Amino acid sequence: MSTEDQVIAILAEQAMVAPQEVTPDSTLDALGIDSMGVVEVIFAIEETFDIVVPFNANTPAESGFDISTVRSIVAGVARLKAEQG
Repeated sequence: MSTEDQVIAILAEQAMVAPQEVTPDSTLDALGIDSMGVVEVIFAIEETFDIVVPFNANTPAESGFDISTVRSIVAGVARLKAEQG
C-alpha cells in the first residue's frame, strides 16, 4: 500500500467516509475533520509510519507540517519518512 493510500485510509476512517471520497485536493475541513480529529490523524500517521510529526495543535500554522490538503499531508509524510527513516 502506498503512502498516499495509507494516509487516505487514515483520513477516511477519521472522517467516517469511504476512501474513494478522499481526493488529493480534499481539505480536512471539507472532510469534516475538526481540531480533535486532526490530533487523532497525527497520532495515527505517527503510529502507521513510525515517524514523529512536528505538529502543535495550538499553533498548526507554525508546526512545519502542512495539513492544508491530503496532497500536502502525503508530501509531508514522505519527507518525514525520508528524514527519519
